[in-house]
Amino acid sequence: MARLGALLVAAALGALLSFALLAAAVASDYWYVLEVADGNHSGPGHAEPLSSHSGLWRICEGQNSCIPLIDPFTSESLDMSTSVQHLISLHRAVMVVLPLSLVLIVCGWVCGLLSSLAQSVPLLLFTGCYFLLGGALTLAGISVYISYSHLAFAETARQYGAQQVQAVRISFGWSSALAWGSCAAETLSGAILLVAARALSLSQRPGGLHSVVV
Repeated sequence: MARLGALLVAAALGALLSFALLAAAVASDYWYVLEVADGNHSGPGHAEPLSSHSGLWRICEGQNSCIPLIDPFTSESLDMSTSVQHLISLHRAVMVVLPLSLVLIVCGWVCGLLSSLAQSVPLLLFTGCYFLLGGALTLAGISVYISYSHLAFAETARQYGAQQVQAVRISFGWSSALAWGSCAAETLSGAILLVAARALSLSQRPGGLHSVVV
């Protein structure tokens, strides 16, 4: 039973880590980083390239000037092009899916705690599958954000001309890396719970306790 206890503790810690990483990712503003190497600003006082970084809720230029992004739930889209409406829909999906993933992690952690205390194989199996589906949901949110970012940059290039964005370098920052880490931790927790369910099932069989202990 020592192995079972270790598996349950590892799954619980993985879920806590997943929540902490995703909460930090959702709250931070370094999902998308944009840098512009402007040759006209290469003199004294302009050593740093122009840059901005954005998160799910706002965009920041320089060090301190941050402005909220357009609220996709209240935006009037009747007079917007189809491509812009599609971007708004993607942004809306991201702002729903990733915070929802946070709530689901908390619910999964509670389910895992209850199934551990009850020593129930079906509950452990359910919670393990729940975390795997939660990891898939987080992955879907990240994928939608990546698609949204690429399409937003393509729309900007279309509106202002490809030559205007030739000096622009884009990348995904540490906030997106935290989200990837959360997805991995949540998936790992689900897999560990499935292994724990298997170990508990073996321990409940006649003569199965020795095989779990060793």
